[in-house]
Amino acid sequence: MADLKKTPLYGEHVAAGAKMVEFGGWLMPVQYSSIIEEHQRVRNCAGLFDVSHMGEITIKGPDALELVQKLLTNDADRATGDRVIYSPMCYPDGGVVDDLLVYPRGEGEYLLVVNAGNIDKDFAWIQENASGFRVEVSNISAATAQLALQGPRALDILRPLTRVDLASLGYYRWTEGQVLGVHCLISRTGYTGEDGFELYFEAAAAPTMWRNILAAGREAGLVPAGLGARDTLRLEAALPLYGHELGPDISPLEAGLHRFVRLEKGEFNGREALAAQREAGVRRQLVGLTMIDRGIPRPEYPVLAAGKEIGYVTSGSLAPTLGQNIALALVAAGTVSTGGEVEVSIRGRVNRARVVKLPFYRRPKK
Repeated sequence: MADLKKTPLYGEHVAAGAKMVEFGGWLMPVQYSSIIEEHQRVRNCAGLFDVSHMGEITIKGPDALELVQKLLTNDADRATGDRVIYSPMCYPDGGVVDDLLVYPRGEGEYLLVVNAGNIDKDFAWIQENASGFRVEVSNISAATAQLALQGPRALDILRPLTRVDLASLGYYRWTEGQVLGVHCLISRTGYTGEDGFELYFEAAAAPTMWRNILAAGREAGLVPAGLGARDTLRLEAALPLYGHELGPDISPLEAGLHRFVRLEKGEFNGREALAAQREAGVRRQLVGLTMIDRGIPRPEYPVLAAGKEIGYVTSGSLAPTLGQNIALALVAAGTVSTGGEVEVSIRGRVNRARVVKLPFYRRPKK
């Protein structure tokens, strides 16, 4: 535990009685009250997450766009103005280095937000690929805090704390401005399947921002939420988690992220492998399962069809919003169809499950 990294809000979490766990090399709050309670509060009101363990890497210089295009499977030309893009970043064989968000910060400058456990690996990979490009690559993770305010009341809670016109900020759009007197990059993004905002700002301001946002939202029902609820929320929304639905041995096409692989944009790392995979068809596919029997599917549990193993669970849990046990599973392509039944081996016992269309949960349209 002594070797684990801590966010600037570690003291706030301990003082609030959060249960702390290891996650990606960090000591993070998994829950404050209960995972289910925090999950339901985000779905019905709002929750505030400390995501300062996430990494931030900047690429600046005349060749910044060219380098970002080489790194990403998505088209960085689409990250313009206030538009944020999501993209996998691949190895030459089509396996995934990481999945990330890309913010255009003006001519010749990009901010890449990467997963916490991949910061050092990603930074080294980007530096390696930057050879020969006129760019400066910087890891600003330690100097940057990030909070995620998520849920249907997020706009109502954050709007009085800033002069920025948040209501006109579209989904996957960003802006800059003061929140509670602190300069922030404000992004209408999140990892919960709900509306909400992510705030990036200097790490030193994190404890005050955390306390003041919680205080401002208390009457509206805002609560701090931990990584446990963050995981069940993202699973219901069928959002991939690196190391589960994505990884060096799982391509973006196998993970169902076809729309984020832009073969037509030109050369990029992994393009040849992904083009061949698209032409031949993927060998594996990511599917959604809802359990018919009572067992809870967990990562790496085998998935069977007609008694034959066809794949494995990548993520699984109780879905509090749905009141069902659900899973994402990577299975051999063509072995299942929506509405059909498969089996999940849970500690040696076979449990029936139904293949369903993803996502499991989609937030109601206003």
